[in-house]
Amino acid sequence: MSIDVSQFHQVFFEESFEGLDAMEMGLLGMQEGSPDMEIVNTIFRAAHSIKGGAGTFGFAQVSEFTHGLETLLDQMRNGQRDVSSEAVNLLLQAVDVLREMLTAVQQSEDVDCWRVNEVSTQIEALLGSDSDLPAAEAPSEATASGWLIDFKPHPHLLQTGNDPIRLFNELRELGQLTVTLNSAGLPAFSDLDPEESYLSWQLALEGDVSLAQINEIFEWVEGDCDLTISPLASADTAEVIDEPVAVEDMPSPQAEIISEPAQAANTVKSTAAESKKAVKNDAALASIRVSTDKVDSLINLVGELVITQSMLSQLGENFDPSRLAQLIDGLEQLERNTRELQEGIMRIRMLPISFAFNRFPRLVHDLSGKMGKQVELQLSGEQTELDKTVMEKIGDPLVHLVRNSLDHGLETPEKRLAAGKPESGLLQLNAYHQGGNIVIEISDDGAGLNEDKILQKAIEKGLVPAGEQLSADKIHELIFMPGFSTADVVSDVSGRGVGMDVVRKNINSLGGSVEVVSERGVGSTFTIRLPLTLAIMDGQTIQVGDQKYIIPLISIIESVEIKPGTVKNVTGKGEVYTLRDEYVPLIRLREVFNLDVGSDTLDEGLLVVVEFEDRKVGLFVDELLAQQQVVIKSLETNYRKVTGIAGATILGDGTVALILDIAGLQAMYRDPALAKPLRTIQAA
Repeated sequence: MSIDVSQFHQVFFEESFEGLDAMEMGLLGMQEGSPDMEIVNTIFRAAHSIKGGAGTFGFAQVSEFTHGLETLLDQMRNGQRDVSSEAVNLLLQAVDVLREMLTAVQQSEDVDCWRVNEVSTQIEALLGSDSDLPAAEAPSEATASGWLIDFKPHPHLLQTGNDPIRLFNELRELGQLTVTLNSAGLPAFSDLDPEESYLSWQLALEGDVSLAQINEIFEWVEGDCDLTISPLASADTAEVIDEPVAVEDMPSPQAEIISEPAQAANTVKSTAAESKKAVKNDAALASIRVSTDKVDSLINLVGELVITQSMLSQLGENFDPSRLAQLIDGLEQLERNTRELQEGIMRIRMLPISFAFNRFPRLVHDLSGKMGKQVELQLSGEQTELDKTVMEKIGDPLVHLVRNSLDHGLETPEKRLAAGKPESGLLQLNAYHQGGNIVIEISDDGAGLNEDKILQKAIEKGLVPAGEQLSADKIHELIFMPGFSTADVVSDVSGRGVGMDVVRKNINSLGGSVEVVSERGVGSTFTIRLPLTLAIMDGQTIQVGDQKYIIPLISIIESVEIKPGTVKNVTGKGEVYTLRDEYVPLIRLREVFNLDVGSDTLDEGLLVVVEFEDRKVGLFVDELLAQQQVVIKSLETNYRKVTGIAGATILGDGTVALILDIAGLQAMYRDPALAKPLRTIQAA
């Protein structure tokens, strides 16, 4: 009887990726000199497990590559080799290659043979054995008289803050660049979405340029584009491999890569980018490891629910008015069981934020070395739990903020010593729960924000009128404004034009907020506040005309009765409500949703004052109903994205209620034309 081993592949990949994470963390914690045996043994065991599993499942190239890595670690484990920065950096590169190889195998993609052989050759050289690949032909140093680059951005690339023109400008600095536009994917004007990318380009770069230089430029859009690079001289005869290559058929890491001139013309694919893309596409299929305690708790809750259901069934069979009290008690018990079951299921989706934090030791290690800075990274609150969906989407904003602190916040050792600071800068990531939110803080003890330069740049860009006096807090907020992207705020390391406005936009899309506190010469702290989950929220049900809507409870400041004389009309701005010592914009939801019924008289309704990013707005409603937890259903998935609507939910009576998006309503107050889609959906 034969066994289909493919059923165990997913478990192998999950355990292998966990092993790679453990190897990376261990390597980053190793000190030069005599190795810590416990750390070396942990790294060795992880590599050995990956090698054994790969051999068992027939992933020969993975197994062969890991063999050299295992030999190097074994020498350290046996005391035959001291730990050196060269060896640690090479082992970190090997971890990256293994991750790329495993991802390629998992997604049935082709493996980057050049990259595999390059690192394998370096490992063999460090071990002291002869390599089949001459050092002069190392793939990462491959150069040509020019390169042909096919670059096709994915539709969402512009939404990440990346701009193809910036990439082209970087290429132009390397040599003579010829750009050919392909507009075949451009839709009709009526179907065009200004936030999506439809164009692709073919770039001919002439000059003495290495492949590594080109890959360095495009690494910022890995996973967000289709990229093919081939030598320009042989581009017309380049052989593009469209079919996935089986791992077993790939050459050995010690085999010669370039044995014939024609082989040098083979297309070089950005495998790392494709791998990341594949992982993102399969994110919904990713599994979650759940502790047995959580599973046991759910089983107990289901048992209690069955008992309660049985009791209610018996009451229903022989019910009479004298047993009404028992029925009420049973329904209350059912409500408690349902709530506990709901909370138990939500706990399964909760993961420690260490899953997001664990990438930063490597990031800080690589970038601080590249920039010539000494940085100490401190992580705290790693066990703070966050919904898996939120965790997946917060990664990119966190990376950008950390890069920004490393590049613009922390100074070089020379500048720090001149300022009376320690040579090594301090970068802290902290996470903790606060109410129904999770708070993430990114702090550094660097130079802080330069208010004078920020204000001057804002005036130059027309974002602030000349001569206007702003408080320090207001100046700090300028870095989040769209279009505010200068060399003083954003650099190559911190994003190549990916501004802080994109960070705020991504965080806002999760229902969160970000703010900054900075002191010149002392440092800066960016604070992110996020909901614990995107699936369930506490909401306030309101009545407007004959419709019910949900306002997120976290956004509500207060609700007030409107007194005569407190509402004024401002030319060009609409109505404002006098709330103590400030004026609050007033939005009539009945007009926004184009309802035929409902109150127009202000003293017959209520004003719900809500806040988003320190900006308040008053929503005029007919009546406040109950507060309740609601399950959020995506409107964009089932219909389309609508400004002012965060989603929908099903109420207890079976009717559908729309969940209001406060940021969108504020935008509609500034631009009434945005309310048209709302009226359309309400009519539908």
